[in-house]
Amino acid sequence: MDKGQLLESIKGGLIVSCQAQKGSPMYGTDIMVAFAAAAKQGGAVGIRATEPQNIRAIKQAVHLPIIGIYKQWHQGYEVYITPTFESAKAIIESGADIVALDGTKRPRPDHQDLQEIILNIHTKFPDVPVMADCDNLESGRYAENCGADIVSTTLSGYTENTKGADKINFQLIRDMHDTLNVPIIAEGHIVDIRDAVNAYKSGAFSIVIGSAITRPEFITGNFVQAIHEYRH
Repeated sequence: MDKGQLLESIKGGLIVSCQAQKGSPMYGTDIMVAFAAAAKQGGAVGIRATEPQNIRAIKQAVHLPIIGIYKQWHQGYEVYITPTFESAKAIIESGADIVALDGTKRPRPDHQDLQEIILNIHTKFPDVPVMADCDNLESGRYAENCGADIVSTTLSGYTENTKGADKINFQLIRDMHDTLNVPIIAEGHIVDIRDAVNAYKSGAFSIVIGSAITRPEFITGNFVQAIHEYRH
């Protein structure tokens, strides 16, 4: 598929983020593949996944577009979602159809620059759209100006500028939709069907859901907390 066909294939649907942190009972490539297969069976239009080995395995087993990321932590830097061109290259070569990276202005390892990273991706992998994970409208504008093909709300609530925001920011989705000229993907803090529907009502092109679907410990914790509050 070319870029236009790829974007059209995920428009108006549900992308499921199939990830687990090291130490989680659900961590492991086989489990990520199973999550992705279950998501497809449920009607998902795409998968978001991290690390080359997981992307490669999911690509072989589940024929859906993959938004690939590579979480890498570098000492002294807050950016960890596909922080460098090398990390983007690794996941593209593993089969990612779309590469997602941190779209904020924060410093990156090796003094790499977002605009330069995106330009290198577009030059070397012209059929792979770049999705910029942003935290606010300012970073969304910045990412679009740097050449991002898609902007997402993924980092809202996860940066110094937005810390404390623990619910989906519908106003941010509306502002991005009204201001930017690229598709807006709503991601982060979507916990139920109402959130998903309202994200679309706010102007989302597509949505990504992770924890509410693929983190049993998160889902269980929500039920436990609700029961505790009811009983006390």
